[in-house]
Order: sequence, then C-alpha cells, then structure tokens
Amino acid sequence: MPDTGLRQAMSSARDMPRKRLEFIFGETAGGNWQPFVDVLAEDAEWTVIGSTSWSKTYRGKPQILSDLFGPLRRVLAAPRESHALHMIAEGNLVAVQGQGKNTTRDGRSYNNTYCWIFAFRDGKVAAVTEYLDTELVRSVLGEPPGQRGADRPPEPGAV
Repeated sequence: MPDTGLRQAMSSARDMPRKRLEFIFGETAGGNWQPFVDVLAEDAEWTVIGSTSWSKTYRGKPQILSDLFGPLRRVLAAPRESHALHMIAEGNLVAVQGQGKNTTRDGRSYNNTYCWIFAFRDGKVAAVTEYLDTELVRSVLGEPPGQRGADRPPEPGAV
C-alpha cells in the first residue's frame, strides 16, 4: 500500500536543492544576486578551477563575497547576469550548465560558459566547484581588481 504523503515528502526533500537553484537562477538572469548570497552557508567553499589569478578555493561566505564577488562587481557593469541552461540533480548535488551575459565597465563583452557543481547541506549551499573558460577570464578580466592573487607567486618577469 503506497504512502503518498511519505513519497511526496521524500520527493520534495530530494528536489529542494534543484528547485531552490531554479528560483535563484531565475533571479540572477535578471541581475538580482541577493537570493544567491542568501543561500550560501557561512562556511561555504567556492572553488574556481583553472590556473588564473581568480582560480583558487574561497573559504567562508565572507571571503567569497569580498575576494570573488567583490572584484567581479568592480570589473563587471550592472546588470550582472547568469542564466541556467540545464540542471541535473541527485540528492544534495546539483550540476548547472550556465551562461553569463555581462559587459565589463570598459565595454568589453564577458559572456562566459560555466558548469557549476553545487553541494547543499541543511538547505544551504555548502560548496561550489566552478568550471569555466579560463582563457576568457585571463583575456577579459585579467587580475582581480585590488588583489594580485595572494595565494599565487608572481609571474616570471613580473617583479
């Protein structure tokens, strides 16, 4: 005998991370990043894959906001948009293929393609791994404004 109440509760809990991200990316597509900030756990980690000066693991919500989102706000003009194209969810993990639609403050196009892997814990994003076109990052964004990439040695000949 099927227990539809239990089945619905289990389905709802299982679908929650995906549904939350569907809502959040609906907002970021219009330039509203506040729901994204709100869903980050205080101890969240965000890893940007690659070998650019942006590539590292940002540990804790304060560092994510100050060292990743802050420099992006300084280099990219508003509205800063990210669109989810596809999502695959399993348990507390959600993979999102996304597309940015952005312009730098000096007028250059920055429309990167992403794959983000989100790990949820207790309804919050506990970890993000971000895959992106690192050559586009290097050629358009360059160094994060206001920092040299403190965890990286200087480039040969840069000193």
